Amino acid sequence: MDEFEFIDHIKQRTYKQNSVVKGIGDDAAIFRPTTNDVVTAVDTFVENIHFTSKTTTPFHVGYRALAANISDIAAMGAVPTFYLVSIVVPSEIGEETLLQMYAGMNDIAKNYQMDLIGGDTVSGEQLVISITVIGYLSTQIARYRSNAKENDVVFVTGVLGDSAAGLHILLNELSVKDGSYFINRHQMPEPRVRFVKKLQYVKRIALNDISDGIANELRELAVASDKDIIVHDEKIPIHPSLKQFNTELQYRWKYFGGEDFELVGTVGNRDWLDLEKVAQEIGLKITKIGNVTLKQAKHPQVLLWKDNSLSLLKNEGYIHLK
Repeated sequence: MDEFEFIDHIKQRTYKQNSVVKGIGDDAAIFRPTTNDVVTAVDTFVENIHFTSKTTTPFHVGYRALAANISDIAAMGAVPTFYLVSIVVPSEIGEETLLQMYAGMNDIAKNYQMDLIGGDTVSGEQLVISITVIGYLSTQIARYRSNAKENDVVFVTGVLGDSAAGLHILLNELSVKDGSYFINRHQMPEPRVRFVKKLQYVKRIALNDISDGIANELRELAVASDKDIIVHDEKIPIHPSLKQFNTELQYRWKYFGGEDFELVGTVGNRDWLDLEKVAQEIGLKITKIGNVTLKQAKHPQVLLWKDNSLSLLKNEGYIHLK
């Protein structure tokens, strides 16, 4: 297929969102917002940096790429509605491989009633996928990183380190207990959209999605809110089977592994019980891991209580251009 035949193949014939005026087929898409705020996020994924053929099938490349963007939208407290895909396709990528990537995107998009409304497809030397997601957000409830206040509860959804463990298993071709679980968590993460959607009545929550490791995400919350954050090592939730790996790997994966696409955040003590209730309703694990305190030094810090002592939690997650 040439570019135009490919676009005709992947475009939707009908749209799930009533606000779409014009989708794929013109120079630009048009949608007509309601009274909600519009939230946008974009991520770019480069072969051999964000994914490799050894650990990720074309289907999972597409699935994970869109999941990462959906998680960013969820971290703002919004509901994803549309996405656009721009892709640079090298000559060795065949038609079926390309279609499988879009099949992966479509598979997760249908879980959230999302519509593909545009993008771009060009030839190039390296496979690059750039996805833009658009979501809707009720006014006055954006979950900014700067929303953390003194004495807030610090919490995290799910368990941490699973994706890094899955990647480790794939790269080293290991046979371990619950290996398929860890691999699935790496290849097909589940953004926490249902959770944030049910919390729209809670006025103030600070949120960040865990893409680069919780140490990085906690630091971003602390800096944006100009507060210190203290977390307790023994409270950081991990899957029981993660303990089969050595303690150094466990520590590295749960704090710096990233790509779990869970949510870390802060909320006032009075609202914490509401978060627990919502999580229980949808079968989602949520854990109180620490608290927010006033800044004790010139710059905000994330401190870790471990082995009866308090130390600085280093910022060692993945950072581009570091």
